[in-house]
Amino acid sequence: MSRKYKFLDREGIYFVTFATIKWIDVFIREAYFECIIESLKFCRLNKGMEIYGYCIMPSHVHMIFCSTAGDPSGLLRDFKGYTSKAMQKLLLGYGGESRREWILSMMKSAGEKNSNVKNLQFWQQHNHPIVLYSAHVFDQKLNYIHANPVVSGFVVEPAHWKYSSARNYEQNDQSVLEIDME
Repeated sequence: MSRKYKFLDREGIYFVTFATIKWIDVFIREAYFECIIESLKFCRLNKGMEIYGYCIMPSHVHMIFCSTAGDPSGLLRDFKGYTSKAMQKLLLGYGGESRREWILSMMKSAGEKNSNVKNLQFWQQHNHPIVLYSAHVFDQKLNYIHANPVVSGFVVEPAHWKYSSARNYEQNDQSVLEIDME
């Protein structure tokens, strides 16, 4: 059976999680978080992405989104492709990254095992999209996203995690990433 989950409802609102290869904790430096945030901003402003919730964790990203262009699969593919290349450039150029050689070797190893990748692979391929068919399921997934940094022990309150939409909902703080409120 295929491990690929499908975006069956082109106009649907989806919960997705995508992780770095081997679940490597890459997002521990401000520049890496900013790469993801700036890419999400670009997708919101230029590619028809509506973001209803998100959380960027050290090794993965949770997001609730839809595509106003009716192509959630293509939108996520483009986002992951762009950020993969951008993160490779950051890793190669960031002098303060003590783990650079190790991370790049892991990316090279993953890329060699994947026929869809030319050189280095940053993201795992699967996203496991779940269509949010009701307000109850939407709230359930949003609460899960916002609780993630608390459960992981990084913060005590969801809104204390800088790279999460919990700040948008609890504090009406749009400073890191503006979202599309439900």
